[in-house]
Amino acid sequence: MESAGAAKSGRPLESYLPSLESLLHEVLRHSGFELDFSIQKVPAPPTELESTEYVVEFSGRDADLLIEKNATLLNALEYVLLKAVRLEEEHFGRITFDCQDWRRLRAEELKLTAQIAAERVEETGDPFSLNPMNPRERRLIHLALKDRPEVRTVSEGVGAERKVVILPATPPRRR
Repeated sequence: MESAGAAKSGRPLESYLPSLESLLHEVLRHSGFELDFSIQKVPAPPTELESTEYVVEFSGRDADLLIEKNATLLNALEYVLLKAVRLEEEHFGRITFDCQDWRRLRAEELKLTAQIAAERVEETGDPFSLNPMNPRERRLIHLALKDRPEVRTVSEGVGAERKVVILPATPPRRR
């Protein structure tokens, strides 16, 4: 059975991989960075928390540069290259760029942060605002807390300042 995204576009995710690989070779060849990459299929099927099916894994002498400052360069490279190969919107998140297992470690950190913040909201009844995050990270927070009936999450702000706020599921009673 075809997914809704595949039926809409008619172009399977795998058809983007040769163009992505070719473009990555060209970008890295001209960039001056000493980086290698491999594109690997994720062994486990996608879950609700993570929809990734392919990972572009970077390595090499300049790998640390990709994950500096909260992986700003890695995220920018991912965004630009996936746009350049004209990856359709329904496929976003299914191809992910990573370096030194940064994405997995960041996801674990965010889930733990979400749980600790939710516990604080449950104890105090006060909202808790997290730092601004990109859409992928905000989604992770929302999904990490979706099964906690004592709290709810909302995204607030605009653009790069958009963040998740964790609130009590029900407003505190007035005395």
